[in-house]
Amino acid sequence: MKKALMITMLGLIMALFIPAAPAKAQIFDKGDFVLNLGLGIGATYYTGLYYKTSFPPVFVSGDYCLREALGPGNLGVGGYMGYNAYKWEYTYSGGTWGYKYSTFIIGPRGTYHFVDLVDNLDLYGGVLLGARIVTSKEFGDYYGYNYTANSSGVAYSLFAGARYYFTPNFGVMAELGYGIAYLSLAASLKF
Repeated sequence: MKKALMITMLGLIMALFIPAAPAKAQIFDKGDFVLNLGLGIGATYYTGLYYKTSFPPVFVSGDYCLREALGPGNLGVGGYMGYNAYKWEYTYSGGTWGYKYSTFIIGPRGTYHFVDLVDNLDLYGGVLLGARIVTSKEFGDYYGYNYTANSSGVAYSLFAGARYYFTPNFGVMAELGYGIAYLSLAASLKF
């Protein structure tokens, strides 16, 4: 209850003291670059009952407006980097044994932005196609082995998102997809 009250109060303070972006300003113009820095909720790799987060899903993404007036929206291109780490452990009479996992995703992405639908709101969808690098390392000495494994593969995601701008150059972003997490929340800076 206290957390919900604090979040509500913070939201009200931000709404009162951060000026709104000018009405009818196009949100994603040709040549604009938007940088997103954020956290993920609901990691997409190595989750489950016995996994513990050792580093939460974090990401950086960028979006550059390449072309305007493609139907009801604009075309963007950019990149994505995400990282998270987990461990799985088993405790027995001789100590603790388990694995440490880390996942790194990097790749280009393309976006389509529906512009001028709602003031200060940028609605978009897109696709990511890149590389996923997973490393795992055994710790402890349960079986007497010391395994280390590295695996990589294709990272892909179809995603949908929304950015709301409080000022012409600052906003917040929420995105659903299959990157480093199912839900990504971030601060957005437009240059």
